[in-house]
Amino acid sequence: MDGSGRHTRNSAAGRYRPEQGGRELVEQVRADVLSGGAPVTGATLAEAVFSSGRLLGSEGGMRAVDRVRADLQGLGPLQSLLQPGVTDVLVNGPNQVWIDSGPGLERTAVRFTSDADVRALATRLIAAGGRRLDDSSPCADVQLNGYRVHAVLPPVSTGFTLLSIRLRAPRSFRLDELETGGMLTAGWADVLRRMMKSRLNFLISGATGTGKTTLLSSLLSLCDPAERLVLIEDAAELDPAHPHVVGLQTRHSNIERAGSVELADLVRQAMRMRPDRLVVGECRGAEVRELLAAMNTGHDGAGGTIHANSAATVPARLAALGALAGMSSRALALQAAGALDAVVHLERSVDGRRVAEVAVLCSRGGELSAVTALTHGPAGLIRHRGWEQLQDRLRAGKR
Repeated sequence: MDGSGRHTRNSAAGRYRPEQGGRELVEQVRADVLSGGAPVTGATLAEAVFSSGRLLGSEGGMRAVDRVRADLQGLGPLQSLLQPGVTDVLVNGPNQVWIDSGPGLERTAVRFTSDADVRALATRLIAAGGRRLDDSSPCADVQLNGYRVHAVLPPVSTGFTLLSIRLRAPRSFRLDELETGGMLTAGWADVLRRMMKSRLNFLISGATGTGKTTLLSSLLSLCDPAERLVLIEDAAELDPAHPHVVGLQTRHSNIERAGSVELADLVRQAMRMRPDRLVVGECRGAEVRELLAAMNTGHDGAGGTIHANSAATVPARLAALGALAGMSSRALALQAAGALDAVVHLERSVDGRRVAEVAVLCSRGGELSAVTALTHGPAGLIRHRGWEQLQDRLRAGKR
């Protein structure tokens, strides 16, 4: 860890050089284990390593077992990067491996022997998720235990095989932990707690990597234990600390281009599942129509996230998504203004992720706009024109 508190990735422990770490041993053990037909377990790996005839010693043998396990079952050369705080691992080629642990992207010392090794790892991970990655299907993404994997093969990728891995947090954070960590400055936690208690319908906006999913999980953890939460996601990432959570996840089409289940379909199904809170992990398409309809028909306390550069651009983003569902801009404005009570916007800087603004959505003359209610200031929260409207909604909400 360096002076800024960030993990450095240039230590010997961070390097993975198969040519220096016994690639021949890995290949030999892999062949021995897979040829046996027995399930690959820690015991079978250890037996294969210690019967390889190499003088490794107990410590060297255990390192070899870990290396082979990562090669066969884990993330291979990338396994050593799975450290607390790391949210993304990005492979741009055999000699370009990057991570994001909060402040921004950092290049690591991890290396692959060749692009063929990157492709082999990507193919194995995608296959483990039930999809295929080859010349006929050069782009694929899957959800595995603990992480989401996306891969692109050349020539769709203009250089090397590209591999993007989003790591799931081992647990959801409490709101006070986010406050301690700097995401919430003084006053924000109280406002957000009031929003959840008053069962306001809300969206969390922000750019990629600003912590939208993290904050949403924390807010859902505040819900009454007697409430039933139905979570709808493209890839399951939300993990609120709550006793009654039901999750629905989209499904890709098979090789015959059939069998897909989209977010919009899941929202319609969720409305029949008696949700106390209906949550869409990320609004990114036509499902916005179903979500707004649900919010306008008695499903209060609903929420979700949306990609936007600022709270002011959320209306334009909603209009674009509504157009995908065949909604006119006027219809979208009327639906959104009646459905959504608040927008919580996150931003990311060199100082980290933080809540920057809360706004309310209003429709005037068929145009949807975001009116700022609160922003972050040096001395605390600053009230703006939308504050009175937010106050009215907090008071009128169900408690």
